[in-house]
Amino acid sequence: MNNSHARNTNEPGVLAAAAAALEFVSDGACVGLGSGRASSAFIRALGERCRDGLRVHGVATSAASATLATSVGIPLIGIEDRMLLELTVDGADEVAPNLDMVKGWGGALVRERIVATASKRQVILVGADKLVTTIGERGRIPVEVIPMAQWPVTHALLALGLAPTLRMDSTGANPYVTDNGNVIIDFAPREPIVDGKIARAVERAVLDIVGVVDTGLFLGTADRVLVGHSDGRVETLLRIAG
Repeated sequence: MNNSHARNTNEPGVLAAAAAALEFVSDGACVGLGSGRASSAFIRALGERCRDGLRVHGVATSAASATLATSVGIPLIGIEDRMLLELTVDGADEVAPNLDMVKGWGGALVRERIVATASKRQVILVGADKLVTTIGERGRIPVEVIPMAQWPVTHALLALGLAPTLRMDSTGANPYVTDNGNVIIDFAPREPIVDGKIARAVERAVLDIVGVVDTGLFLGTADRVLVGHSDGRVETLLRIAG
């Protein structure tokens, strides 16, 4: 998994999108730092700018992002130290045409949500492979769950017509545990989520289950998505208000 992650982070499209995102970072800004391959590329690129004299502070969405940011020289603060961040730069696992997203394959969805909510705007970086026509097209949609509620949540998801699977760690022997000490249940929709209205209905139904902390459905949160292509071209997708 680590080798694959490193290889993907160095893909030309991902690197191009990360470089393009630097244009949105002003001197003195406080920036939310996402998790995943594209976010890692951005953090490294931002670290280079910091070494060249750019003054920023970062708020990390995961322990892995915090470790990387520290290693490349980005000073970190806690989100409680600043009420509103200028910008969060993050990745996504799926992006639909209306910029609804699935996030959380890396397990940091709750902290990603908190940091994005505390930001003036959210810019998403993806490779072209993350673009989908319908949410859930690439497979799983994560749900972070309090461990005590694992079985009740599993049965409730089944009752909603969703196919749940407990996420396991890299050994396959134990449940994956998030930075918050919770577990993740990934569900696959049995029927395509064909539009934003259905996606929002699914989100509401899942959030209503006792023991669910949050879902990987990020609906209407992204202001713009920078799509990096293999030839180094970066396409900008903007969310249409309303």
